[in-house]
Amino acid sequence: MKYLAVTFLVFLASCSTSNIYITRHAERANESDTTSLSAAGLIRARALAERLANTHIDSIFVTPYRRTEQTAAPLALLRGLPLTKYPAAPVTVITNRLRTFRGKNALVVGHSNTILEIAKGLGTTPSMQKIEHSEYQHILFIRMRHTPFGQRVQLYEQKLNP
Repeated sequence: MKYLAVTFLVFLASCSTSNIYITRHAERANESDTTSLSAAGLIRARALAERLANTHIDSIFVTPYRRTEQTAAPLALLRGLPLTKYPAAPVTVITNRLRTFRGKNALVVGHSNTILEIAKGLGTTPSMQKIEHSEYQHILFIRMRHTPFGQRVQLYEQKLNP
């Protein structure tokens, strides 16, 4: 009986769920690579923080661009979390890191040409083939469940309209 109880506890300990939110930076002020967010982008960034306020985010990942940092900043301030930078390319850097998460939740702020690739790299198949340059509202929510029998990954596509 004691062996069965220990086995059950080991089984439970090996199970975990992580929630990953992936979004593109909010609207930019101009087309420069170093640009800040526009007024509309700052509003969207605050709406993102409000949307994710109760999701128990543990980590926030941003590329080394001002617009991704500004998009994540309201949530980082709200949760008291630092912004962790990752390179915009290759996406395997961030996907490999996220695959190691066990029982943790993260926000990843990327770019129109990377967020779908990140979701694919985590084992999902987004319904969209491309994020247009003018689209800022998409949030990809990925739930990763780890069990002794393997990993189960689910993708939920959402929109954030401030």
